[in-house]
Amino acid sequence: MARNSLYKHFFGHSAEVDPEDQFDLSRKSRSRRLREIYSILSKHHVLSGFTPAEFRTVLEDLGPSFVKIGQTLSTRSEILPEAYRDELAKLQTECDPLPFDQVKDALKDIFGPDLDSIFAEIDEHPLGSASLAQVHKARLVNGDVVAVKVQRPGVKGTMAQDIDIMRLMARRATRFVKGEQMLDFDDVIEEMWRTFLEETDFAREAENLALFREQNANTAFIDCPRVYPEYCSEYCLVMEYIEGIPIYKHDELVEAGYDLAEIGEKMIDNYATQILEHGFFHADPHPGNIMVRDGKVVYIDLGIMGRLTPAERATFGTMIEAVGLQDTGKLKEALLSFAVVKDNALIDHAKMLADLDLLLASYASVDVADLDIGKMLADVMALMRSSRVTLPTAVTNVSRGIVTIEGTIEDFIPNESIMHIINAHIMRSGDPIERVKDELTDIAIDVRKAAEGAGQAAAYSGEALRMLTRGQIKVNMEMLGSDAPMAGLSKIMNRLTIGIIIAGLFIGSSMLSDVEGQVLVFGVPFMSFFGFLGAFVLSVWVIVDIWRRK
Repeated sequence: MARNSLYKHFFGHSAEVDPEDQFDLSRKSRSRRLREIYSILSKHHVLSGFTPAEFRTVLEDLGPSFVKIGQTLSTRSEILPEAYRDELAKLQTECDPLPFDQVKDALKDIFGPDLDSIFAEIDEHPLGSASLAQVHKARLVNGDVVAVKVQRPGVKGTMAQDIDIMRLMARRATRFVKGEQMLDFDDVIEEMWRTFLEETDFAREAENLALFREQNANTAFIDCPRVYPEYCSEYCLVMEYIEGIPIYKHDELVEAGYDLAEIGEKMIDNYATQILEHGFFHADPHPGNIMVRDGKVVYIDLGIMGRLTPAERATFGTMIEAVGLQDTGKLKEALLSFAVVKDNALIDHAKMLADLDLLLASYASVDVADLDIGKMLADVMALMRSSRVTLPTAVTNVSRGIVTIEGTIEDFIPNESIMHIINAHIMRSGDPIERVKDELTDIAIDVRKAAEGAGQAAAYSGEALRMLTRGQIKVNMEMLGSDAPMAGLSKIMNRLTIGIIIAGLFIGSSMLSDVEGQVLVFGVPFMSFFGFLGAFVLSVWVIVDIWRRK
């Protein structure tokens, strides 16, 4: 998708503000940013390699977009080794704070003259300083203690510029990198842009906080800050101040009397509830976004949320069940029902089933404690891409969320499988009687389909036999699978054809050499000379081609 059409897709065709003007996405600004990136990479000598600490420093110097990428990588065990993930985990909390004067100026720009009538005081020392925003403790004039999240000035434009550069690079990379196994770079960048718009709009995060709090009101161990919508805007978020223990501080949690295994199991169980029952789930549950307070797990940053329709929730539950039951057919149908782009004429269903059989079999032999769900989901995604099936963003968000929360609580429940906990949740959440009714209904439908299929097969068999006895059957054959065998056969036929032409030229030229009265070229009749020359050139070409291809 082209840049302008992509912007229109997200901002709306009738948007009055051109995003290119809003974010200064001109060729000049892009060149300036590229020079900055090149200068940073050169300063750190990245081509000579880098240690985990140097890798983290490079991402910090490159800016907020790259810090966000580093935060995501810190929880991806299937991509980076442990030493790099441990170092990148520091990006969840560590970031040089903005001077308070700049924060105060940003608040004055947002609230204007009403600032002093809203806040009685604002602590100069930040509670946290991230790549995108900085949080300060404050007290409203009514006495409520709040956390004020202020977006770093200029960060939105910088991130938009970085994503625009990534889009340009992806477009060029797509020209050279082909193959069914590769990601669609345009889709990846489009997803980054969607996430960027959502995460940099604090008014949307305020809505997310209110909805998440409402949906989890009856869950005793899950919470999020109360929001003050009247003070929230695109660049500022005012919410309840949460004083708790960050979830990545395991020693402090144990000293406070918390059971890490209980925290991990409850978080996963609730995450299954978010996905399968609410259809509104945290899409980026990394350690920097979660705290523990008064026996509750508190999500403090809800900038990136995923949404599933009722049909998608049911299908995803079916997919999880299929993995647990090792049911390849059920998993295949669930994945295909998710698909947004698929061409049944190009899908090799037999190959897909065989690949899914191998995939499930490889994980069936793994102990539940050793199951790497991140790698498994990555393998499923790769398999679907190789089968020419495109899955929607909802599936990507769920997969990313599960992988991220797995990395967040992997030390909490080292001897338990996340997939096992989610499966157990699915089994508990349904009414047993209704589940039996559904199973019986499914069986009845399958039996009816089988009976109808058997009747149709008998009818088709009779018709086919009748046509066979009359000699009326015609067979159309199609070779499925790789095009390589046909390409090889085509090359063989081409060489054979050229060989026949060479032989014809030699024979014909020899016959014409006896004809008298022709113009001679090097003592050979004119027509014969050019015939021999053509045969010689073709012969040399065939010999060179055979030698070059070994």
